[in-house]
Amino acid sequence: MALKLRKWDSAEHLKTEEDVALYFEACLEQAGDDAAFIAKALGNLARARGMTQLAKETGMGRESLYKALSGAGNPSFATILKVTRALGLRLHGGVAQNVSVRGAGDFGARRRIADGLLRSTALTADLVLNPIGDSHFHVFG
Repeated sequence: MALKLRKWDSAEHLKTEEDVALYFEACLEQAGDDAAFIAKALGNLARARGMTQLAKETGMGRESLYKALSGAGNPSFATILKVTRALGLRLHGGVAQNVSVRGAGDFGARRRIADGLLRSTALTADLVLNPIGDSHFHVFG
């Protein structure tokens, strides 16, 4: 019997408010200065919640949200704030950890960071290892 492979979609696994909050927090921690990473992570959260509902709550167009939160878009900070607020999340400040994220653009470095941050939360760790959904596959039997 052949294995069926399907591209990993984090949005399918973000079921509870706790899942959403842990996913977002971990993405913020590991993103470094990669704005596209955060935008795509918010896009995953938006799809998990429902883009139409989010469009209503933010007062923005659904198509505009898809584009801005695709990872290829360049959302304004105002858009980021509207989306996080509508998702029931908040950005918060704190003292940065003294962690070098040099090379955080490669999957291996992100994986090492995520493993350290989420060692005790297996489901969330799986979701965060590649929140933008490129080249991570989930196997179905």
